[in-house]
Amino acid sequence: MIAARRDFADRQAVASALSQDVSQRIDKAVSSKGHALIAVSGGTTPKLFLDRLSRESADWPRVTVTLVDERCVPDDNERSNARLVKTHLLVNSAVAAKFVPLFNNEAAAAKLGRFDAVVLGMGTDGHTASFFPGGDHLAEALDRNAAARIVAMRAPAAGEPRLTFTLRALLDTEFIALHIEGEEKAHSLADALQPGPVEAMPIRAFQTVPEPSTVYWSP
Repeated sequence: MIAARRDFADRQAVASALSQDVSQRIDKAVSSKGHALIAVSGGTTPKLFLDRLSRESADWPRVTVTLVDERCVPDDNERSNARLVKTHLLVNSAVAAKFVPLFNNEAAAAKLGRFDAVVLGMGTDGHTASFFPGGDHLAEALDRNAAARIVAMRAPAAGEPRLTFTLRALLDTEFIALHIEGEEKAHSLADALQPGPVEAMPIRAFQTVPEPSTVYWSP
């Protein structure tokens, strides 16, 4: 369920708070088991957050980073989420982290264990990860009993074919954040929190499960 919402004055403030909270989760995981695994999202919203996170003083050589989802494009393509992570996160202090991409690497990514932090985004259509309304494998991606941890997805609004961790995989974590910015997305989230079919606004899947998630929002 979406258990809390934290509102911030601007993009800088939300990026700073979220990066600190994810860094704390990394520190906790490294302290307790010797390593940490985080999954981050692509798009334009997380750029400032990733920049801030790259400067946090975590034990980055013990951290593995992967993506919540990915477009099926090479990592030199401007729409590649892997390119975004390499440009904005795997720099500064975080240059020592290990990165596990999804595209052309699904088998290895699917073997990753339990996440220590998952940072989601959301589109104005209510999609998150690559859980798109009208997606050809949306039912499988949302099935809590599905065996697969990563599925392919095609949808009218998705552009390229995509790969995405399933709901079951993303919920297997210590910390889930939903990072959104702008009034339009705030209104979309408010609509999603009203009763309705999950397939119409797939972010609803995170409201209908017992695992808690926190919204981080700024104008």
